Amino acid sequence: MKLPFLTKSRYAWLLVASLTLSACASAVAIEPTAQPVATNQPTEVTNPTQIPTEVIVEPTDTSEPITEPSETPLVVPSATVAPLPDEAPPSGATREFTTDFSIHSIPYSEVLSGGPPKDGIPAIDSPSFVNVAEAEEWLEDEEPVILIERNGDARAYPIQILMWHEIVNDEVGGEPVVVTFCPLCNTGIAFERTVNGQVLDFGTTGRLRNSNLIMYDRPTETWWQQATGEGVAGELTGTQLVFLPAAMISWDDFKTAHPDGLVLSRDTGFTRSYGNNPYAGYDDINSSPFLFRGDTPDELPAMARVLTVELGDKAVAYPNDILEEVHVVNDTIGDEEVVVIWEAGTASALDEVQIATSSDVGAANVYARELDGQTLTFVYDGAKIVDEQTGSEWNVLGQAVSGDLAGKQLRPIVSVNHFWFSWAAFMPETRIYQP
Repeated sequence: MKLPFLTKSRYAWLLVASLTLSACASAVAIEPTAQPVATNQPTEVTNPTQIPTEVIVEPTDTSEPITEPSETPLVVPSATVAPLPDEAPPSGATREFTTDFSIHSIPYSEVLSGGPPKDGIPAIDSPSFVNVAEAEEWLEDEEPVILIERNGDARAYPIQILMWHEIVNDEVGGEPVVVTFCPLCNTGIAFERTVNGQVLDFGTTGRLRNSNLIMYDRPTETWWQQATGEGVAGELTGTQLVFLPAAMISWDDFKTAHPDGLVLSRDTGFTRSYGNNPYAGYDDINSSPFLFRGDTPDELPAMARVLTVELGDKAVAYPNDILEEVHVVNDTIGDEEVVVIWEAGTASALDEVQIATSSDVGAANVYARELDGQTLTFVYDGAKIVDEQTGSEWNVLGQAVSGDLAGKQLRPIVSVNHFWFSWAAFMPETRIYQP
């Protein structure tokens, strides 16, 4: 199968990258202290992030075996809790996992192999961190990072690292969290790791559904869909992880807002080409999604970037090209008055070979418009975003940086970047914002 998002030159580069990755995988690496619980699984695999040249359809397996506001927990999207009838699990799954595959909420026919096996893309289980000054040595201003802030503890997780690991098991502000990134869907999502009183840690299954990462937790080996946070196979099927606000912003925005914040270190215990993008050219608007077999509603191109929100039974997708034009959107989702703030200066992680030289796609986040009992209305005056009530200026982090409300913080609403095909596959009943 021809890779639709690659030119001949990019394809040639990918072949070279594959050889480099193979060499990295065969090299001796310093492993993290905490090791994945794996059955007959090597600690390193050849070519851990190689994009397969053919879609691998898994056959069935017949074998056995600032002023910080309070946050309202928001679940995005809702879990499907009704298990499906018994069905043979995906090929090879029973050899790698102890999962109870008799319990599942998705058809196993929708599961594809992403290429690497279980933990072939290694999660970071014992993350180390550096300060802003140290990270400045290897992060460029426009590079994307995921911001997680809990109880005053602000941390940046550079996409240049998450690209190669997809999962970081961490504790932020005393709370166990998992930070995840699926390159094929452009989804950076954080969840609470505590489920039913038990702290879970997560790894990669090596499988995809709708091109989206399927994770597993190590205590029960339940499979989890990254896009929905739902347990989809195993003991915890139907259980919903709690989403946390996770803003994908530029390194410059993070260090300006959080000069004393912490940054995930490149010292991961693995040898990877941090700063390089192994999916070069993937986010071309005219390309096709990879390892995706579904149909995409034609309201938007499949690879269009959208910022997505679900509140209650209402879902909205905000196309990035519209946000780039208007900069700010005042909207209502269900009973919640929200504002979407877009700001230039954040590079795509999936454009050029070097992430730092990729095109500027900007960053957008969603916040509640109510502040101290007053509902604010926001406008873009051609240079900056201000509220009509006080004239205070606001940034992409929902912070008032000047004016009467300087120092105030809007309450973040969980929002997730997606490609349109990915969001539509999981949330087909979605309103697409139009000005």
